[in-house]
Amino acid sequence: MILKVSEQQKGRAFVALAAVAWSTAGLFQRELTVDTAAQIAGRAAFAAVGLLVYVVAVERSGTLRAFRALGLSGLAVAALIAVSSASFIAALNHASVASVHFMLALAPILAAALGTLVGDPVDRRTWAAMAIAVIGVGVMVGGPGHPSPLGQLLSLTMSACFAGVLVITRHRREISMAPATVLSQLALVVVFAPFADFGDAGPRDVTLLAALGITQSCLGLVSLTIGARLIPAGEVALITLLEIVLGPLWVWVFLSERPSATTLVGGAIVLAAVLSQVRARPAPVQPVA
Repeated sequence: MILKVSEQQKGRAFVALAAVAWSTAGLFQRELTVDTAAQIAGRAAFAAVGLLVYVVAVERSGTLRAFRALGLSGLAVAALIAVSSASFIAALNHASVASVHFMLALAPILAAALGTLVGDPVDRRTWAAMAIAVIGVGVMVGGPGHPSPLGQLLSLTMSACFAGVLVITRHRREISMAPATVLSQLALVVVFAPFADFGDAGPRDVTLLAALGITQSCLGLVSLTIGARLIPAGEVALITLLEIVLGPLWVWVFLSERPSATTLVGGAIVLAAVLSQVRARPAPVQPVA
């Protein structure tokens, strides 16, 4: 079956929605008073509930069948999402935010390279857009910085796992990976809940964790699993870089924290690269084997 142009546009729109959802993390996390483990476990718990509700609403009587249909590919996606999320949080403790974001900007290149290996290459226009976007992120964060070896390893793991998620989701697009996102969040709860301290969590913290889990994480993952099946992995990762651009803007608008001039200039470069790709005429897509 040949995907229509409208389906590729739909894919781009859903991936952009995922980036918008993820970009709101700073608005919620800045106000939390619980520890890191509680943040991860609490957000994941609410996300797991929201994702499960989505899967049941879509699959209905076929919910269990949808989970069984995941196979090894789905389990791999679940593991990669969990590792990528955990690596992101851990990397922030061993490297600067700027360094982590710069490594995140390499995800499109990794995804494009992996996609090419499995027969889903991207065109030269997308490669050019990715190169421009990496430059823009470099301007935003001031370059990769000097993270510790552990920080570099964690950041690279984060980007590589994220790229792997996109490639597998695209390569096995006949399977819905939404159930895999449920498993990924449950895995995070199991791993981090024993180390979390919820004793000081008040109603405000619970509300913020719910917002993070349902709005930021659940909406983002659902949108990603839909969009990533419709467009090449490299293009998906490129569009998700909108998260890096929009994050500082939300903080500026709602928390009055003005970003630096370099952040605005770099963000404009990234935005231009993404828009040039999104506005491009979609290339014909090969039939699903």
